[in-house]
Amino acid sequence: MKLTTRSEYSIMALIHLARNEKKGFIKIEEICSKHDIPEKYLVLLFSILKQNRYIKTRRGASGGYKLAKPASKISIAEIIRLMDGALAPTESVSKYFFSSTPLSGEKQIIKVFKEIRDYVADRLEALKLSDLT
Repeated sequence: MKLTTRSEYSIMALIHLARNEKKGFIKIEEICSKHDIPEKYLVLLFSILKQNRYIKTRRGASGGYKLAKPASKISIAEIIRLMDGALAPTESVSKYFFSSTPLSGEKQIIKVFKEIRDYVADRLEALKLSDLT
């Protein structure tokens, strides 16, 4: 698993929304300037997060973005999977994105990679957005 800026920026922006939940809707410009995220890129990421019901939007002067569900109900694993795909070190041990790879026939290394997958997945599933605020 290697995080891309898609996951990193999404997680940073969601943490910002969670930390400022009491303010209501947050302007995208505030998030971008605070975390040095290109605005056009965050608009794209937010459209993905909105389609998948992690955030909601409001237009107008009092508009912006806010979490669509409690931060305690959003795991970091689900955001990474949404943005980057598998948490597994190779697709041949992925639960959600399985695909045969050259290593598929090597039972000993596959066993190790499954252990790594399970550790990473369990840790990131347990880590909620609310734990990072």
